[in-house]
Amino acid sequence: MIVTIVVAAVALALGLTAHHFLRRNDTDADDEGLSVRDLISPVQTLTVLILAFVLATAAGSYNRAEEAVHNEANAVDHLAETADFLPNAAQRRRLQADVVCYTRAVRHYEWPTMTDGHGSPVPSVWTADMRAAFKDIGTGQGAFGMLVGADDARAKARQSRLTESTAAVPAAIYWFMLVLLSITVISLCLCIPRRHNRPQLATLAMATALLTATLLLVHDAERPFGGTIAVTPTAITDVEHQTTRDLHADAPGAALPCDSRGHKESGRA
Repeated sequence: MIVTIVVAAVALALGLTAHHFLRRNDTDADDEGLSVRDLISPVQTLTVLILAFVLATAAGSYNRAEEAVHNEANAVDHLAETADFLPNAAQRRRLQADVVCYTRAVRHYEWPTMTDGHGSPVPSVWTADMRAAFKDIGTGQGAFGMLVGADDARAKARQSRLTESTAAVPAAIYWFMLVLLSITVISLCLCIPRRHNRPQLATLAMATALLTATLLLVHDAERPFGGTIAVTPTAITDVEHQTTRDLHADAPGAALPCDSRGHKESGRA
């Protein structure tokens, strides 16, 4: 970083020095030189290019977050469906109950914390119980391999979801974009004529609004689980409801080891 700053500063100093000596005795040179519009044009181009790049990065993170949520929901649903093949009713109901409690914990505890890029330890309580259930089932069961595979897919999808909850655009780049946006707007103002400038003022207002909206969209999309366009836990909720119905259909009146938010009930093993 220091080398880059030094090279840029030296280039500027050399350029100004060369300009001073080469044009000092040039009486035929254009006194006006480059206009303000010519000088700020590269900055405006840089602003648009960086905005486009950052927006693409944020949109990619948002899409990956959505994909991770759906992959996790599919893996958990597959885990619950595979549990139906277990001949032991107690083991079958235990895994289905763990799935219900896990999805509730993800929805009520982990989803709000992902707004700030963090996870929650509550869902891990149920993943640990799932692994304990796998040990009780044993490798002799035909569905054991499918259960372990589904749980592995769930774990990977959850990790991807948590990874995408962090900001895709570093804070330094976002603040740099704010500076570029300010410079661009100010430079555009300098190019507006002093009189009869209503069309230019209207265009400037529209351009400022579009650039600001783009930057706000980047800020919203870079954190997929917070903001106005946040990824919702709809897929996880659907799995919770479906598994709850299947569990109650198999064992009417069966009590779950967690409350409605996925927190482990006191006194439950």
